[in-house]
Amino acid sequence: MGQFDDKVALVTGGGSGIGRATALAFAMEGAKVVVADIDVRSGEDTVRAIDEAGGRSVFMRVDVSRAVEVKSMVEETLKIFGRLDCAFNNAGIAGVTHVPTAAYPEDIWDEVINVNLKGVWLCMKFELPPMLAQGKGAIVNTSSVAGLVGGRVSGAAYAASKHGVVGLTKVAALEYAKAGIRVNAVCPGIIRTPMVGRLLDDHPEAEAGFVAVEPVGRLGTPEEVADVVLWLCSDAASFVTGHAVAVDGGYTAQ
Repeated sequence: MGQFDDKVALVTGGGSGIGRATALAFAMEGAKVVVADIDVRSGEDTVRAIDEAGGRSVFMRVDVSRAVEVKSMVEETLKIFGRLDCAFNNAGIAGVTHVPTAAYPEDIWDEVINVNLKGVWLCMKFELPPMLAQGKGAIVNTSSVAGLVGGRVSGAAYAASKHGVVGLTKVAALEYAKAGIRVNAVCPGIIRTPMVGRLLDDHPEAEAGFVAVEPVGRLGTPEEVADVVLWLCSDAASFVTGHAVAVDGGYTAQ
């Protein structure tokens, strides 16, 4: 018996990286999984991997910055599976890096904030009502170590959006604590995801620097973040809400 048997989990940004690892982990623990992503091919690849492993999942193409699409995603989830127990609001983009605040392009600022911050708010806006009707639910939002400390690499928009996710998570956790809904955030450090891979493609010299600042002496894996997400959604974390969990190899402890 898996710890999420008979439960339904929704994962945005489920087509790759941390989202894919988490969708697979939920499925292997018995959950029925909705894999949402704006990239159809990668999302369908995740569903295929789940199906081949014996799990049950469906793919939905969603732009999380658009309310109508997020609303439809949740409605379709309820139509297909009848409930929503866990939501991992993970979809995000990097914007541009190594660009000072005064030089940051306004159009990219708007795009990053719309996806990374507004997108998380929209997901919660439509996920919370069915959880309220059930009297129970668990939500995990993806922030970042860039949402806990400042840094010159991530860029102004990314850091601002991820700090915003932490604040949004804490507010929602307090608002719905007595309703049986827990809301937490994960703050990954430098994880070997496609997003980080693209950064390293552009700046290959950066990897040695990334490893050097990680106290554990290596980059993290998507599966290590997925393990924390599943714990936060599980009954083992029943007294944990409003928390921003750093999954960062000790980076923010320095």
